[in-house]
Amino acid sequence: MMGYYVIAGVIFLVSMYVSNKLKSKFKKYSNIRLQNGMSGAEIATKMLQDNGIYDVKVISTSGMLTDHYNPANKTVNLSEGVYHQRNAASAAVAAHEVGHAVQHATAYSWLTMRSKIVPAVGIASKLSNIVIMAGLILTASGMVFGNLIFLVGIILFAATTLFAFITLPVEYDASNRALAWLENRNMVTGQEYNGAKDALKWAARTYVVAALGSLATLLYFISLFLGSRD
Repeated sequence: MMGYYVIAGVIFLVSMYVSNKLKSKFKKYSNIRLQNGMSGAEIATKMLQDNGIYDVKVISTSGMLTDHYNPANKTVNLSEGVYHQRNAASAAVAAHEVGHAVQHATAYSWLTMRSKIVPAVGIASKLSNIVIMAGLILTASGMVFGNLIFLVGIILFAATTLFAFITLPVEYDASNRALAWLENRNMVTGQEYNGAKDALKWAARTYVVAALGSLATLLYFISLFLGSRD
């Protein structure tokens, strides 16, 4: 299991670096006040209207970086800071989340695919590690069906890895839609646009790290499974 702990440790360190970098970027660009004076909520509302979307509500939610779009009840949920503040960071986040609403309204294929597998992935994420550990313990105990249980756990974990990679084009596309709208509608100045772009770039990297970490762990489990059959 030492190999797994090494992989997990490296992933954790990289994840912490990207997370801290993201927080510092948002803090930096929170100091760049928008010349148009609009809050994140106002930015989100205008982008929805400009895209002909009138059945999505923009609401405030507690926490920091808790912003998300909920396709189930069609709400753009903005953290309190993003909802009220009037800076480049809040504009970037608000527009990004509306980007997901636009994806939903236009039936963007990657978002549609991700939404369809969410229930199955939710179950897989809860069970995969338990099943994998049970399989490893039973295999080490010499149980003949231990490998089979281990394989089932790997398949469950593979589903979560697939979900992580499907999420990447969804997130990058939402950011591209956000930046294109901010620029084309002259919502931001050059400095504000560059800040929004940099903030979204680091936000996207958190998903990349998560996907690569999941893939590395999956490959490690597969190598253990193949080794146990020798």
